[in-house]
Amino acid sequence: MIHYDLKCRQGHAFDGWFRDSAAFERQSAEGLLACPVCSVTEVGRALMAPALAKPRRRRKAATPSEPASEPPPVAPAPEPATRAVAGMEGAPVPDQVRAMLQRLRAEVERNCDYVGPAFAEEARRIHRGEAGPRGIYGETTPEQAETLAEEGIEVARIPWVPRADG
Repeated sequence: MIHYDLKCRQGHAFDGWFRDSAAFERQSAEGLLACPVCSVTEVGRALMAPALAKPRRRRKAATPSEPASEPPPVAPAPEPATRAVAGMEGAPVPDQVRAMLQRLRAEVERNCDYVGPAFAEEARRIHRGEAGPRGIYGETTPEQAETLAEEGIEVARIPWVPRADG
């Protein structure tokens, strides 16, 4: 894995992990990378300081009266920047995942009809053929979603993140 400091054309800085530099280049060219702040997909690598290996210290050979010295403890790698997502309180979400969820929200809002708290009733109407087939989104309780699933109506719950533009 390789870690890159990234920057969008708006100047927002964030980080990303990639299998190799080719994976970064491919994802960037396909527009799969997005700024977690503004959702801009024009993302490039930011200037980074090189990672330099520390010089190896020679370990002193242990004598029978002196045990071998313990290696120094290794500090854990820093966690990526995260923020909570609505419906997932207490569960931090990495910036890249949040950016993808913001794009998903934008697509749902652009291509589906908002039916609000009448979601379960409208899903049933569509399922029975009483309303035209179309994508819908809205609110439902866990119990209503479970009942819909038992009736054979497919329902997906997605984390609803704040819009990328505010």
